[in-house]
Amino acid sequence: MTSRERVMTTLRHQEPDRIPFDLGSTGSTGINADAYARLRQRLGLPERPVVLTDIKQNLALVEEDVLARLEVDTRGVQRRSGSSFHVKLWEDAGSYYYTDEWGITYRKPKAGGLYFDIVRSPLAEVRSAADVAKHHWPNPLDEARIQGAVAEAERVARETDACIVVGCMFSGLLEMGCWLRGFEEFYLDLALGSAVGEAILDKLTELKLAYWGALLPRLGENVDVVRQGDDYGQQQGLLISRETYRKYFFPRFRQIFAAMKKTARKEVFTFFHCCGAVRELIPDLMECGVDILNPVQVNARGMDSKELKREFGKDLSFWGGGVDTQHVLPRGSAREVQDEVRRRIDDLAPGGGFVFATVHNIQGDVSAENILAMWEALREQRGYSR
Repeated sequence: MTSRERVMTTLRHQEPDRIPFDLGSTGSTGINADAYARLRQRLGLPERPVVLTDIKQNLALVEEDVLARLEVDTRGVQRRSGSSFHVKLWEDAGSYYYTDEWGITYRKPKAGGLYFDIVRSPLAEVRSAADVAKHHWPNPLDEARIQGAVAEAERVARETDACIVVGCMFSGLLEMGCWLRGFEEFYLDLALGSAVGEAILDKLTELKLAYWGALLPRLGENVDVVRQGDDYGQQQGLLISRETYRKYFFPRFRQIFAAMKKTARKEVFTFFHCCGAVRELIPDLMECGVDILNPVQVNARGMDSKELKREFGKDLSFWGGGVDTQHVLPRGSAREVQDEVRRRIDDLAPGGGFVFATVHNIQGDVSAENILAMWEALREQRGYSR
């Protein structure tokens, strides 16, 4: 099988020749820049400056020599900014800063800072839906954004046989609402049913529909998986109630997923990233139009991999869950990493519907030895004839 055939087969809930492997095709299956540099060195590949695909999370572009060496079956087409926006860093004595094209400002401490965190939300002070409309919203139809993605997908299709995963223009509705408005204000908007909260959600939905409506027809055959996401869970439960999810987010994402599948020129699978203990929402996500759940946070409450496969695996594919990234991968021994990989494969792989990836991005404190231990265990276990 080609890599594309392998992934598409498992997403149709059939067993391919071997379990597909993803590293770096999305912003939740990637690798920290520091860990990536060590991995390249450990693989004996030429040393070169690391290119970032996500400045906020400090994620590295996984280059083709690494992807080929590790037999990765996927390639990602990442989001692009509009033609008028370029990241400009500034600094003071203690921190670095930047403002994104949405007007959200981020800060990373110079001493010990690992990530950029939000310090200013541009809609924090708005008081009406009219104020929301006046905000300077990014243009989803900007040709640099659309054509950049089309050109990258064409390159991947021309140079590889990989499954092409196309990312969304921006993050989820709950996430973006919190980032634009501020967490406290946006949660109050949801609780009180404010016009401001509704206006933000409606505008974000409008932008997503416009983006996919413009991009998918131009991608043609060069797309297999289309990615959305929204984080509704934390370690022990949901960030919002199921009732709040059904009221605000379910109908909007159902509209988005239906439009994506209708607009695409070929069969595509919908990938939804949703962290945490979201077992309670999985039936709703499936009803909404989700084909693939990521990251399968196996050590969150209610997210046991064997139970998830038994209950939902006939219809829902799992992309991730291959090894815990909170404890086992960064802190376990190589043997513990491999035992974890074997367990998750045994739970999630039978019958297809599984793409191996780490539970979330590989962080900067993970050794190259543990990454390769993970890979060796996958290579030993990835066939279906064992």
